[in-house]
This record gives sequence, C-alpha cells and structure tokens, in this order.
Amino acid sequence: MSFKVSVTGYAVADVAGAQAAFATAFKITPEKAAEVLATLPRAIKVDLDEATAQRYCAALLKMGLTAVAAPMQPAAPAVPSPAPAPAAVAPAAVIEPEAEQPGFKFTIEGAPDFAFLTVKLPANHTIKVEASAMATMDTHIRMKTKLGGGLGRFITGESIFINEFSAEKVPGEIGIAPGAPGDIGHVYLNGDVIYLQNGAFVACDPDVTIESKWQGFTKGFFSGESFFLIRASGTGDLWFNTYGGMIAKDVDGEYVVDTGNIVAFTEGLNYSVEKFGGYKSLFFSGEGFVCRFRGKGRVWIQTRTSGALLTWAQQFRKAKSAD
Repeated sequence: MSFKVSVTGYAVADVAGAQAAFATAFKITPEKAAEVLATLPRAIKVDLDEATAQRYCAALLKMGLTAVAAPMQPAAPAVPSPAPAPAAVAPAAVIEPEAEQPGFKFTIEGAPDFAFLTVKLPANHTIKVEASAMATMDTHIRMKTKLGGGLGRFITGESIFINEFSAEKVPGEIGIAPGAPGDIGHVYLNGDVIYLQNGAFVACDPDVTIESKWQGFTKGFFSGESFFLIRASGTGDLWFNTYGGMIAKDVDGEYVVDTGNIVAFTEGLNYSVEKFGGYKSLFFSGEGFVCRFRGKGRVWIQTRTSGALLTWAQQFRKAKSAD
C-alpha cells in the first residue's frame, strides 16, 4: 500500500520560523515555502511506503509543522458516460528535497540579467571575493585583503587583490554583486580545474586556488582576449559571472565558440584559436576568430559580448558638426 504525506498545520507559534525551516529543507525560497504552506492541509509527497512516510512526518515536526501519513486510495475505474466529464482539478504540487550539497549554502537572485549572490557563512568560516564585488554583509563579518591571481591580473588591468570575508564566532551572510550585468554560475570543485576568462571570477572557497595561466602570444593575440586565463583548482565552491545569460555546453569531440563568448571551460578540453572565414570576413563581417575545443569536458558560454554592444551602440553616436 502507498502512503501520502500532508502538512496539516503548525506545531509552533513561530510560523515564519517553521516556513524558513521548510524552505531550507526542501531547497526552495522562503516566498515559495509561504506559498506552499498558505493552504493547509497540503500534500507534499506521494507514493511512499509506510516507514518512509513516517520519517517524513517526524522531519516535518522538527521543522515546526504537523503532518499525517495517509493510505492512498486506488483510483476508481473510469465509467463511460455520454456527458462531457467535468474539468479535472490540478493535484497539489509535490516538492521533493534535493540531495544535500557540499560547500556553502547560497542563493542567486535576479538571474539571468542582474544576478546577485548571497552566501551563508558558518561561524569561523571564510570566503574569497573579487575586489569591489561585496555589496552587503552582516556587521560582525570581517574583511582582509590579500594578493591573488598573480601578475597576469595586474597586466590585464584587473585588481591584483582578492578580499577574504570571515564570519567571526557566529554565522553570517554576505551579498555579492559582480560588475557586469548578467548571470552567475556555480561549480563545486573536487580536485578539478576550471579555466576562466579574465573578469569572470566572482568568489570561491578559501581552499580553491586562483592563479593566472599564460595563454601564449599566439592564442592571446589572435583571440582578441587577454593573454592570461584564470586557473581555479582545489576543493570547494567557485562562482563566476557573465555578461548576459549563461549556457553550459557538454563537449565530447569538437565544438566551436566565438572567442568573445567564452566564460569558462574544464581542464579536459584542449583549444586552439582559428580564423573564421576569409580575410574579407575578418574585416567587414564583424566575425574573425573562433576557439575550437577538442576533447571531453564542459564550456560555459555568455549570450552577449561587450564588443558587440559597442558596435551596436556606435550607430547612435551623434556625428560631430563641421566647423
């Protein structure tokens, strides 16, 4: 026999606290939790065995909610009828908890246009953040500035400093706003290596190493991008940002991306910069060089480029009048 679990009410007077605990457990926003719990009783899980259903009820009680596990009735056989059947009532939404993820708990709001990252720091934990990206933080969080990224960041005009924010003695929260209007991506590194275009780094776990990697004169010159990439390695959270929206592409073989649209790629991919089209295309079509990836891995792509924006905006500039 299958059982369903329904939330029937609140077991505590602190309604907001119970909703917050429900949101955390099911990895949804507090607003969504309040919406789900606005009408009770509310079924949140179906087709469970009895033992699992009882465990759900016990977990909900710890959150401050009362719940019941009820046997599910088998559906009645359909009875043919010449009359049109009434419209079916939509079933209650089923919310499943996601598997517990390693690393910091965080939310990204405002994506994909103006993404804003909020990270919850446990007591006595630290996060590394790109210089000037901190937007908000709790008053007890302390900041320390350190050199980071290597000489390449200095040569490309970026800050050679990375700020470290620490929650002293009690948990804290920090809000991070990248400079470019666009999306924020997240990867949990587990001994992996990811390469970022300069300017894409946002924040990371203190156990993630951020350093510059020399592309070489050929790749850097012909790509129209920096001679350096950011190499992120180690274990922990890594966040990076784009200009525009972000698309992740899994590559197994070959894949071609315009050099200006590359945000990040995994170490398993080799790449070469190639001319796209003839020389007429290079000078008159707005296209020029592309990056050809080979191997197996993932590439993150941004949907907009600053160069294309400048070209588009150029037509609206007022021409200077002749003296």
